[in-house]
Amino acid sequence: MAAEPNFFERVYEVVKQIPSGRVTSYGAVARYLGSAQSSRMVGWAMNSSHNREDIPAQRVVNRLGMLTGKHHFGGTSAMQQLLESEGVKIKENQILDFKTIFWDPNLELKKPSE
Repeated sequence: MAAEPNFFERVYEVVKQIPSGRVTSYGAVARYLGSAQSSRMVGWAMNSSHNREDIPAQRVVNRLGMLTGKHHFGGTSAMQQLLESEGVKIKENQILDFKTIFWDPNLELKKPSE
């Protein structure tokens, strides 16, 4: 019998599904996982994922589209460079057209209980 994945692993499974060129927020991931008050824990999961190339942590930003996690990437502009390489436009640490490229797991994915 397989063990229940921990919260960080559940976060990573959602983040792996964010399409290139799209972004989501810490809170959207937390809501999808049924733990709306855990957006900070989603941030901690993203901070812990930087040694894993299979986790596109750059695609998770704050609810306003700001690159608040950028200091956890190697170099001050690495997060921005990764996003821009996917076609995301950024100005002054703010994603342009945030609402247009926002990917909501609550709309895009089946709920974990389904």
